[in-house]
Amino acid sequence: MKIFERLRQLFLPKKPPVRLGIALGSGGAKGMAHLGALKAFEEAGITFSFVAGTSIGAVVGALLAKGYSAEDMRRIVEAVNRREFSKNLRPFADLSFAERFLENYLEGDFTTLRLPFAACATDGKDNRLVVLRKGKLARAVTASSAIPPLFKAVETDGRELYDGAFTNAIPTDVCRALGAQFVIGIDLGAFAKPEEEKGRFSRLLGSALTHIQPVHYTKDQRERGYQNADYMLRPPLGAFRSTDISEAAMEEMYALGYEEAKRCMEEIESAIQTFSKGKNAKKPSEKKSG
Repeated sequence: MKIFERLRQLFLPKKPPVRLGIALGSGGAKGMAHLGALKAFEEAGITFSFVAGTSIGAVVGALLAKGYSAEDMRRIVEAVNRREFSKNLRPFADLSFAERFLENYLEGDFTTLRLPFAACATDGKDNRLVVLRKGKLARAVTASSAIPPLFKAVETDGRELYDGAFTNAIPTDVCRALGAQFVIGIDLGAFAKPEEEKGRFSRLLGSALTHIQPVHYTKDQRERGYQNADYMLRPPLGAFRSTDISEAAMEEMYALGYEEAKRCMEEIESAIQTFSKGKNAKKPSEKKSG
């Protein structure tokens, strides 16, 4: 029997591996959880062939597509001058300082990447999703991260672009369009406080900002991520804000991303295996962690 099994394995055509994609969601400093999750995937031997990202997810995604490991990215974070960065957190600041920093690691254009990658931004003129797949990498991911009113638009190909979170917070559909068959998304805002639970000042501030922001959130900017995901990781980051850049907060967010991915890894591997056998009966939106 063993001989026949070995012959079968030798002569029967092997199924090609599933083309895996990862969609990295928006969330500012919460992006440290992306690095933790990527570290867990590396340890499990899971690699991705397609990458899409929005805002901080675009920054991490570009680095991943460039060939950087999770540990490499941690060292890049350590190289950030937090005091200098904080000085630039003022209304409608120019993001050229961030672009210059990122050019140290994301030099060149999209053609220099090892993996197919797309970054999501929002057009300031018509509030529509813009999928960036060409041009300077540092400029593209900076445009994807330009969230008003903290930062002003980043001009790209004659368009004024803002943060992609307004139109596609977790770009699983974009990742699938790149060629991915099985897409894992990471939602950094899954446990954010509902609007009704926020304090009165926060609600009033949020209401005021919607009137001065040049772009606005679309109704499906988060839902589309779940609708097009085969698996959605949801690190429990509800206690943190997107502006929490203290060393302690960022280390904890990294750990939470790592622990959540490790907790879900067996389920993820099983889902990929089931998909590869053609027996995936569940809808993408039904599969999520947490």
